[in-house]
Amino acid sequence: MKTFLILNGPNLGYVGKRQPEIYGSDKIEDIPEHLKTLMGDKADEIKLEFFQSNSEGALIDRLEKAREDGIDGVAFNAGAYTHTSLAIADCLAWIEVPCVEVHISNIWARTEDPVRQQSFMGKQCIGVIAGFGIMSYALAVQALFSHVAAD
Repeated sequence: MKTFLILNGPNLGYVGKRQPEIYGSDKIEDIPEHLKTLMGDKADEIKLEFFQSNSEGALIDRLEKAREDGIDGVAFNAGAYTHTSLAIADCLAWIEVPCVEVHISNIWARTEDPVRQQSFMGKQCIGVIAGFGIMSYALAVQALFSHVAAD
C-alpha cells in the first residue's frame, strides 16, 4: 500500500463552488473516483490523505510531517503560493518526498495574469500537471505511483 498526500493551499477548500468557469464543478472528494477510472484495480493499492490550509506555515508544517510519517508522495496544489512562496520551495527542496505540482486550470493559458505562469516550487517537483480540472490530482497520483514503483 502506498500513501499519497493531496495537499491544497489557499482558497482550494471551495473547489467545485469557487469560480466553476475556471475550476470546474468537481470537488476534491471526487479524486478517488477519478483515480479508480484511471488506474482500475491498482487504485486499491493507494491510500489518500487530504489536507487543505489557507496558511503558508500550516502547509510547510504538513510537508514536514509528510516526511516524518513516511508519506510516499505529495500531489500539491499550492494555489497562489505556487507563484510567490520561496518558503514552500525551500521546504520541498529538503524533505526528500516526491512531489507533483498540481493545477486545476492551465496556468500557462492564463495570460491575463502573467504572474500565474511562474512557479517557485516547480523546480523542486518531479513534474507538473495542469489544466485537467480535478482529474489533475488523479493524474498526479498516478505519476507518483509509477515514480515510487520504479525506485
